[in-house]
Amino acid sequence: MKKTLLLTAVLLASTTIGASAETLRWARAGDSLTLDPHAQNEGPTHTLAHQIYEPLIIRDTTGAFEAALATDWAPKADDPNVWVFNLRQGVSYHDGSAFTAEDVVFSINRAKSEQSRMKELLSSVVEVRAVDDHTVEFVTDGPNPILPSNLTNLFIMDSGWAEANGVVKVQDMDGGETTFAATNANGTGAYKLVSREPDVKTVLVRNEDYWGKGQFPLEVSEIVYTPIQNAATRVAALLSGEVDFIQDVPVQDLVRVAGTDGLVVKTAPQNRTIFFGLNLGPDDIANDNVEGKNPLADVRVRHAMNLAINRDAIKQVVMRGQSQPAGIIAPPFVNGWTAEMDQIATDTAQAKALMEEAGYGDGFSIQLDCPNDRYINDEAICQAAVGMFGQIGIKVNLDAKPKAQHFPLISSGGTDFYMLGWGVPTYDSEYIFNFLVHTRGSERGSWNATGYSNPELDAKIVSLASEIDLEARNATIAEIWQVVQDEVLYLPIHHQVLNWGMKENVGIEVSPEDDPKVKYFTMK
Repeated sequence: MKKTLLLTAVLLASTTIGASAETLRWARAGDSLTLDPHAQNEGPTHTLAHQIYEPLIIRDTTGAFEAALATDWAPKADDPNVWVFNLRQGVSYHDGSAFTAEDVVFSINRAKSEQSRMKELLSSVVEVRAVDDHTVEFVTDGPNPILPSNLTNLFIMDSGWAEANGVVKVQDMDGGETTFAATNANGTGAYKLVSREPDVKTVLVRNEDYWGKGQFPLEVSEIVYTPIQNAATRVAALLSGEVDFIQDVPVQDLVRVAGTDGLVVKTAPQNRTIFFGLNLGPDDIANDNVEGKNPLADVRVRHAMNLAINRDAIKQVVMRGQSQPAGIIAPPFVNGWTAEMDQIATDTAQAKALMEEAGYGDGFSIQLDCPNDRYINDEAICQAAVGMFGQIGIKVNLDAKPKAQHFPLISSGGTDFYMLGWGVPTYDSEYIFNFLVHTRGSERGSWNATGYSNPELDAKIVSLASEIDLEARNATIAEIWQVVQDEVLYLPIHHQVLNWGMKENVGIEVSPEDDPKVKYFTMK
């Protein structure tokens, strides 16, 4: 307790040291799910972590690679199965401990462990070893040409801090576990944790010993991060000056915010697709009214549901023009995306014919699980889809809840029909396949709640990690997508568009990852 109080006093005092004191009051719809950097693979969770912790490599505001805790990286000259990372020297954690290669080894092995939600990103890594204090080698199961792309959200922890506080193991969120690492942090990042009240407020202060001083603006001295789920309340907070920056301006308020003196709205396409998932694997499912059968197991029903969604209507009415209708669950940023696959027309008549052909001419009922604080207009999209499915005889019972309750349904297999959004930080289709298409297992498929399993497809997915012939690799990616599209594993809705609102003195450009890193912010 004495140590904690002393640390807090030091952190508070640091707001008056160094550069000018500027507080950024930042709000968005939902909070980080945990501070444990390996317990969840979720956008807002990573975004908060990026202020405190650091990976070996980050992406800047344009999506390009930038050195973080590693200064350079390359395949080993005499062994294509090894990547060598040279680490930044003179870096300290927030408690003053030195950053070394052993911390990288510890963190990567921790992220590969059973309870980690990051393990799919490291499925090709068979060993990580410290050559010396500032050199690390990643040994992969065959040459992996895109390994660096998989590391931009893999945060490095202090192994000594983890051992001292009993958090060597990753927090078991599915089991409801709360650990010291869930509400405390000790990173190398530009900001230090002062206080954490989940779903209420998180306060950070500038790390005056940050290695990046002089390389980044670092003009924000304090961050007050507040989740505000209600859209009207969030906008009112920006309009009144209560907050300086919100990540998700509701589409219905864009004109109002942009037209207010002293405020600006910045817009950009996001590297994220919103879609519905379907539990098509079991012979029977719990959340429908069909006894002894699973209507979602019939590909004709899935095709019918796909044809029933009027994506243009969702774009115009629900999203006020702020979305890009999708026919594939990969955004255009991603290697493997094609314009041809990204198109699908609404056809209610054909959808009804397919329902009849499948033996469901009279329809059926099913529950749709939807978040109400994660994606732009998530619940409103689900409400619109309910009416669209109703036109082909499917009565949908909507159950919308906060993401903290929604996501465990997907990870535990407790939902048969659900909304999910997926960003692709690697900019490559392999990331989508590893998490969403591969059979759910210990190393891959952790977000695949469809029940779909195809061993032949799994083998192709695994092969992507070690295929160095990029033409052959892209051909395999196209083959996998053809199966995903033909089987209708998911029902794409749209590629999301980002709208950030801020006071005109806040200088930052919209990141396609929707992950503002405050060290880049300027405060004019």
